[in-house]
Amino acid sequence: MKFQSFTRAILLSGIALGSVTTLSSPVWAQDEATADEGEGGGEIIVTARRREESLLDVPISMTAISGDTLAAQGAVDITALQDKAPNMTMQIARGSNSTLIGFIRGVGQQDPLWGFEPGVGLYVDDVYVARPQGAVLDIFDVSRVEVLRGPQGTLYGRNTIGGAVKYVTNKLGNEFGGKVRASYGAYNQIDLIGQVTVPLGDTFSIGGAIAWYQRDGFGKNLTTGAEHYNKDVLAGRISAEFAPSEDVFIRVAADKIIDKSNPRHGTRLVGNGGVAAFEPTASVYDTRAGIGDDNKVETQGVSLTGEFGLSDALTFKTISAYRDGHTDTLIDFDNTAGPVLDVPAFYDDRQFTQELQLLFEGDRIQGVAGLYYLDARASGAFDTVLGGLNLTTLTSGTVKTKSYAAFADVSFDVTEQLKLSAGLRYTKDDKTGTVFRRNYTGIRSPQFGNATAVPGLIRSDYTNSRSFKKLTPRISLSYQPNDNANIYASYGKGFKSGGFDMRGDAILTPTTVNGYEPETIDSFEIGFKGAFLDRTLFTNFALFKSKYKNQQVTVQVPSLAGGIASFVDNAGRGDISGAEFELRVVPSANFSMNAAVGYTNADYKEFLTFITGGTTPVDVSNAREFQNTPKFTASVSATASGDLLGGTISFTPAVSLRSDAYMFEIPTPALDPDGYFLVDASAAWTSPDDVFKLSVNLRNLTNERYRVGGYNFPGALFGNSIIGYYGPPRTATFNIEYRF
Repeated sequence: MKFQSFTRAILLSGIALGSVTTLSSPVWAQDEATADEGEGGGEIIVTARRREESLLDVPISMTAISGDTLAAQGAVDITALQDKAPNMTMQIARGSNSTLIGFIRGVGQQDPLWGFEPGVGLYVDDVYVARPQGAVLDIFDVSRVEVLRGPQGTLYGRNTIGGAVKYVTNKLGNEFGGKVRASYGAYNQIDLIGQVTVPLGDTFSIGGAIAWYQRDGFGKNLTTGAEHYNKDVLAGRISAEFAPSEDVFIRVAADKIIDKSNPRHGTRLVGNGGVAAFEPTASVYDTRAGIGDDNKVETQGVSLTGEFGLSDALTFKTISAYRDGHTDTLIDFDNTAGPVLDVPAFYDDRQFTQELQLLFEGDRIQGVAGLYYLDARASGAFDTVLGGLNLTTLTSGTVKTKSYAAFADVSFDVTEQLKLSAGLRYTKDDKTGTVFRRNYTGIRSPQFGNATAVPGLIRSDYTNSRSFKKLTPRISLSYQPNDNANIYASYGKGFKSGGFDMRGDAILTPTTVNGYEPETIDSFEIGFKGAFLDRTLFTNFALFKSKYKNQQVTVQVPSLAGGIASFVDNAGRGDISGAEFELRVVPSANFSMNAAVGYTNADYKEFLTFITGGTTPVDVSNAREFQNTPKFTASVSATASGDLLGGTISFTPAVSLRSDAYMFEIPTPALDPDGYFLVDASAAWTSPDDVFKLSVNLRNLTNERYRVGGYNFPGALFGNSIIGYYGPPRTATFNIEYRF
């Protein structure tokens, strides 16, 4: 983001908040409380350390946002978190509707292809979601979302090298009730959401929630006439809870999501020799993709959670879960009517997880110890169609993973003010990768419908197995001089498992059959959390520095036979440092404000790759950048309300901004997104008895065009394909809600 734009965004933030603070007779509307609000309306209870604690007491840099707050501000899905949490990127993967890309503090998942591990762990009710497909969760039936920054390798061990996101759904309770909400908005948006809880006696309840989302596209496919950037999603969740006593709680839950939105093909950013069919479209939301419009993603899961109080000090918890998903999709990389560079693909995944926890809490010692097991299988296939050569390369494969872990995290009160926390996790991953690549003459392979394609050279056909082991410690020391302040320092090690490259070409890069190594990070953090002015002003501040080693990146390697091969290797080593500041103000029952600022300085210290014609890797770190890591992020919002027609009316403006970023490690000016800021506003009226609620959500009021993804395939063979994907334009949504 240019300095002038950054300054303008700050000024607009001040103007927006200034307009709020001048409202007459404002009343506190909605704090971001997640489980319990203490006196003063400000205390937030979280479960970042697997037990309920005040946010102020947890020596971790984290953000907690309630589901009610996200819904009230018109958050469409979980990607809205990047507009509220500092130093975070949470986006829909390019060429996808529901695949998640997550980065925290410069660390994330470079590629959402099956078999690659994420760098930010996603948990739904403590169940780890291993694959990013179908992970763009909509905001319904959610109690809160917790964003934990930095490696969480002790308690959330599976690949939480950058951090973790906890999506916590609502518990049923034992009172009959529910709500229905209907929404209508721009682009013929229609949302219908319903939730209900039905108690069957004093100890047993059943409940469910269902959500149906429909919306026309922000643009059109100018070749097929289909909607582009549309939405067609059906999601549901059912659960049953049994609580015969205060010491026993059992919950069974199942969920399913069906996404039949049309594929996102993106839009061309540059032309190709002045040919009209290759020129950018007038609207960034339009496309000329000719590959088709079929796309479907189904994900589903079931879980069983049991909590049993063994004594006043001990609680046993078991979490069993199974999830699976299937994706059929199409990506038109050239964005033209012809098959210049087309990729039809499918993905399949399934996972079973079992976690056992023993939680203990004494006068001076608290903690948790546990065992974890994962059995997962991720597979898929795609064609790379080069129409100019009448050539297709089929890539298919499977990665099977069995992961075992044992962990413990203990906090000890050295004195009433001084607390020591230490944790250790041992992880062992056993992986088996199978990769097959073959050339075909013809447009598409038999796998994707062309039975007449002529088989050609087999480029990869191997199966290999490897094991990866790691101890990941975490230690923190916190000093609380009183109940309103917490000064802490911590160290943690993160670990992301190695694996096998599903795109690996054994002819061009024979060593691909050996796979790639794990990456690690050593992160140091100091922070302060405080409550001031009679607990009406809350601050969180953290400074961090991380040493990132063996980073898994995609590098370009020349072959002796000619050509360039793309494969995954451990080429990177870097330093990451930065700061985070969060402010929450609740001066009375009539006003609240939240603000967050993040700064990340990520710098490669080593980046080894091969230069064309060379046989020895060269350090090109001076010409490489961290992707999806803006240097600055910031957000500010405020809520004020007053009496109207016997009820309560509230108003919430919000501004968020992000500075310039890089799409990939190699800077690409034509593709890399400029910094941008977004202005949103929401208003709501609630009836005196809290039964009816009318609201409106205005998003992207300045109609900003901001790029969130892209691909870079320059050259005549690929149609000079440099394409981009964009965030939503200005929208308005009207909602009516009834609670019973």
